[in-house]
Amino acid sequence: MAGRLLGLGVGPGDPELITLKALRFLKSAAVVAYPAPEGGASFARAIVSEWLSPSQREIALSFPMRPKPPPEAAYDRAAAALAAELDRGRDVACLCQGDPLFYGTFGPLLARLGGRYEVEIVPGVSSLGASSAAAAAPLASREGTLLVIPATLGEEALSARLAATEAAAILKLGRHLEKVRRVLARLRLLERTLYVERASLPEARVMPFAAVEAKEAPYFSMALLRPRDAD
Repeated sequence: MAGRLLGLGVGPGDPELITLKALRFLKSAAVVAYPAPEGGASFARAIVSEWLSPSQREIALSFPMRPKPPPEAAYDRAAAALAAELDRGRDVACLCQGDPLFYGTFGPLLARLGGRYEVEIVPGVSSLGASSAAAAAPLASREGTLLVIPATLGEEALSARLAATEAAAILKLGRHLEKVRRVLARLRLLERTLYVERASLPEARVMPFAAVEAKEAPYFSMALLRPRDAD
């Protein structure tokens, strides 16, 4: 029999935010796979490193960390590596930072393998929830709505979407920080926006977006546009 593909959300960085279910599956899996930058260490693996066993086979799924999404060939190679283990009857725990199906690498892998193998997905604490908690900033309540938007969109698209919403989470700031700053300033939204960096980690930072002096943000950062009545 083929093994099971386990999509495990390991949270935003703090090991204590891993669910009991994800930890149970992690410990029982014969194979542990995780995304890693080309030539670099895996942050997802670092989160769970204290629970890994020498008896488990580890597979680093290499993805290029570039502004654009990884090429389809990278996902094809990763899926083939997982399929080889699943075909041997081994359960494969695929680690996912945050939640497996929230802007993660697991979605494309699921699309390639989901119809061929038994799959179980364990949700995790997402970067959105971690950032909101770090800032102690409710993003929506009652009939309020929340827009989740990647900073990678073009400036006009960002402006149009932010102008039409009451609250938003802007992900993937990185080299798009200056563009987001321009859009927020033009829409007069800077005073309602918070900047959160490395949420859930000891080095986390929270500040008004207007106070950010850097021209680029680290990968683990987010802008939170708060509702007008948040205060």
